[in-house]
Amino acid sequence: MNVTVKDINGQDQAELEVGFALVDKDKGNQAVHDVVVAYQAAQRSGTAFTKTMGDVAGSGSKPWRQKGTGRARASSRSSPIWRGGGVVFGPRGRDFTKKVSRKTRHLAMRKALSERLRAGDVHVVEDLKLETPKTKGFLSVRANLALNGTLLVVVSEVQPNLSLATRNLSEVELTTHQDLNTYQVLRSDKLLFTRAAFEKMAERLQD
Repeated sequence: MNVTVKDINGQDQAELEVGFALVDKDKGNQAVHDVVVAYQAAQRSGTAFTKTMGDVAGSGSKPWRQKGTGRARASSRSSPIWRGGGVVFGPRGRDFTKKVSRKTRHLAMRKALSERLRAGDVHVVEDLKLETPKTKGFLSVRANLALNGTLLVVVSEVQPNLSLATRNLSEVELTTHQDLNTYQVLRSDKLLFTRAAFEKMAERLQD
């Protein structure tokens, strides 16, 4: 399969071979699911934490003696039924991360890119060097390439001008081919690669 390489004015420049084997439509769905679930689980902070009766600071002595006062028996001031006491079954700090094998991550990325390529959502541009760090300059490039909706821009190296030009656009995300993950590939409406980034990405998926 080939993709068309364009310049920033939207003119066709060359045909580029994908460079990795596309995944069949009936293969890799579970791998994609596992990787996305693992990614979203890793975004959870897991920092909510409450103290149980054993964690609350206190002397541990009984507030009054067991018998003879006429009041209900009480064991400790840190009891959950007391103000300032512990919390029953409250959240405890935990790690939500899930382990996914390298082979599964590799298959998931190939599957996601294969489906986006078949759908025609992957675009390749020769280079994305901007002369000035202006959002207006990037928007003109985007208009020339007719890229509507949310956009993921993948480059080989982040350039300061490009980073500054895209950071105010909420519908545009900038990343490098090393940091690209399956969730990003699936989330955006369109994907824009520089030629260097696409070739390095294809080389990474050949392993």
